[in-house]
Amino acid sequence: MEGPRQDGHRFIPELYEKGVRCFVVSETINTTLYKDAVFLKVADTLQALQELAAYHRRQFSFPVIGITGSNGKTIVKEWLYQLLQEDREIVRSPKSYNSQVGVPLSVWQMQEGQSLGIFEAGISQPGEMEKLEKIIQPSIGLLTNIGDAHADGFAHKTEKIEEKLKLFTHVETLVYGADDERVKAAVLSFKSAGINENLKLFSWGRKESDDLQVLAVDKTASQAKITVSVDNKIQSFHIAFTDDASIENSIAAYCVLLQLRVPHAVMEARMPLLKAVEMRLELKQGINNTSLINDSYSADINSLIIALDFLQQQQQYPKRTLILGDILQSGKTAQALYEQVAFILEQKKIDRFIGIGPGIYQQQQAFRNVPESVFFLSTAEFKQQFHSLHFHRETILLKGARAFEFEQLGHLLEQKIHQTVLEINLNAVSHNLKQYQQLLKPSVKLMAMVKAFSYGSGSFEIANLLQFHKVDYLAVAYADEGVDLRKSGIKLPIMVMNAEANSFDTLLQYNLEPELYDFSLLRAFEQYLQASGITSYPVHIKLDTGMRRLGFEATDIPALSEHLRNSKAFRVQSVFSHLAGSDAADHDEFTKKQAASLISSVEQLKAALAYPFLTHLCNTSAIHRHPELQFDMVRLGIGLYGVDSNAVMQQKLQNVTTLKTTVSQIKQLKAGESVGYSRKGIALKDTVIATVRIGYADGYPRLLSNGVGSMLVNGQHAPVIGNVCMDMTMLDITGITVAEGDDVIVFGADLPVSDMAAKAQTIAYEILTGISQRVQRIYFEE
Repeated sequence: MEGPRQDGHRFIPELYEKGVRCFVVSETINTTLYKDAVFLKVADTLQALQELAAYHRRQFSFPVIGITGSNGKTIVKEWLYQLLQEDREIVRSPKSYNSQVGVPLSVWQMQEGQSLGIFEAGISQPGEMEKLEKIIQPSIGLLTNIGDAHADGFAHKTEKIEEKLKLFTHVETLVYGADDERVKAAVLSFKSAGINENLKLFSWGRKESDDLQVLAVDKTASQAKITVSVDNKIQSFHIAFTDDASIENSIAAYCVLLQLRVPHAVMEARMPLLKAVEMRLELKQGINNTSLINDSYSADINSLIIALDFLQQQQQYPKRTLILGDILQSGKTAQALYEQVAFILEQKKIDRFIGIGPGIYQQQQAFRNVPESVFFLSTAEFKQQFHSLHFHRETILLKGARAFEFEQLGHLLEQKIHQTVLEINLNAVSHNLKQYQQLLKPSVKLMAMVKAFSYGSGSFEIANLLQFHKVDYLAVAYADEGVDLRKSGIKLPIMVMNAEANSFDTLLQYNLEPELYDFSLLRAFEQYLQASGITSYPVHIKLDTGMRRLGFEATDIPALSEHLRNSKAFRVQSVFSHLAGSDAADHDEFTKKQAASLISSVEQLKAALAYPFLTHLCNTSAIHRHPELQFDMVRLGIGLYGVDSNAVMQQKLQNVTTLKTTVSQIKQLKAGESVGYSRKGIALKDTVIATVRIGYADGYPRLLSNGVGSMLVNGQHAPVIGNVCMDMTMLDITGITVAEGDDVIVFGADLPVSDMAAKAQTIAYEILTGISQRVQRIYFEE
């Protein structure tokens, strides 16, 4: 299917190579290129998928719960599954599959023998929910918390609520929280409109008029007791959570159980057993030059396929290993289940399979076609044999239900780390990429900047994601950065911005494309190519239009044109320049002069060369501030990582990086006592301080000493007291409940890196690129 920037037809060759033989397309395909493949042509592939899923849904009559809202959809869905799985065979959305594509794929899982469906639906603009309603066709509806998420596509919150309510056009019962007055008004209006004449409403809230009235929430250190009144009966239940979001989600789940006629005694027994829903899959550095994908929180066929897809994206090592625990409560016979798993592993080309648990152990024969397989009855047995398995230069996916305690295996496989870590949200990178892609004119290409360790966020991990999303080019600062990417399986074109004579061998060996910015470098590289007998090598020509840093001058263009026209050594891939002040209105006139200079030079070069090349000028800020300058390609840099100087654009981006550390020790200071080197920190009163495991050697600027900087400790700002040390920093935590070992946020979504940079009298670029390599990067997907 086709989107604003991507066309699914581009993926056909890659999918065919991976074994796919049936395709639904909307364009004419040269079928002679794909022997034994079947192509079904339709007018609109997304519409065809949705209509097919809706037809499939109509074949089943068991109850279906449809969930929508802004927050809590996935949590409540998973909690309902935890609460009901003992009594019912349940089909549910995998993870957060709630989009126009995700919903039909979720519903497609419905099959005979199941007794309950739980599907979530998410929307980002008007007109979407009506399509999802026809696919899910819920009998029970749940509207979770309505926040400000995904508000861009709607004029106001009420419009968003009204659009979400369309999911409940044919439900028998709608459960909703009535404490939000706008939600309550919209729901009552929806019912009175007569769209669903038989609709029954079930509200919960703190008012006596609600169908379920919340009487009290009593919190202790580790749990909450929730007391409610329903049908003139006072009942209570406990959950092992104390945060407000979990309390709200648990009440919503409780209300749905009431609609399913689950006895209170059963709910009372099961609610305390609710477990945290891990929403993220983590990619970490493993032992012995390995990468570890830790998804050891759940195990079912759908989440396994999602995790295997992520494993396939990773190109840094040639070998792929899966460690899988028994899949519990699948509804299939063990033989059928593990034959299906084995078939999936063959499709995904898994090199080594390690099965753990009695179920897999008894079905070893099913995995006979996996190149290498070994089985253990228990996690303990695996641990005993761990050192004989020799993990080295491979990407390992760890997948298993909580019952198998796979967190123990994660500790074995994960490289031992400094407790200060930089978490990188790959979903946020994808989201930010899409935000800028949507601003591009049709046919404009995108070069992603991954220099300086991807602005501190990693190298191949980010590049793998960008390659998966099919950006057109990558750019690095130095050749060795490009080499690391090539060795990690990155096949995209890579431009090297600071090519040097001693790197020419490397450029050719790893197919890297240099930026040429003066005659000296151009002639040196030309002579090297001629001596090597190489012609038409791809290069990029940098012009200086006002940055006054690197680049050919305007006066050089006639001679440059003549040289390039006569040289057989090069083929110019692009001609570009760099804007000096694209983020500020004060410099707009200068930006226009730079653009005019580039256009003039490009016209001369075009006249000299007998082939086309790309022109690019826009950096992150210019993409949206100067769309008329997008030309053939744009270069996306810091915006990809969640930072943009424009306030409106910044609101559309998601935070990518969170720098976290932990409390190593807590001390009590008396008034007048000093803290740290040079006794710069003086306690003005009795003070509690926490020493945290981060210092200027990790990239935390010393300028943030003595109250200038602060960190978030259990959600509260704790100012720095005393001087920042090389490996440690002290925080004033007076009045904050803290324990040794607690997490501390250095910067992240609630403490933006740009704010921290401003306090340190610098810019976000310097903070991000200055995070030390001893700070391990942990990558995750929600």
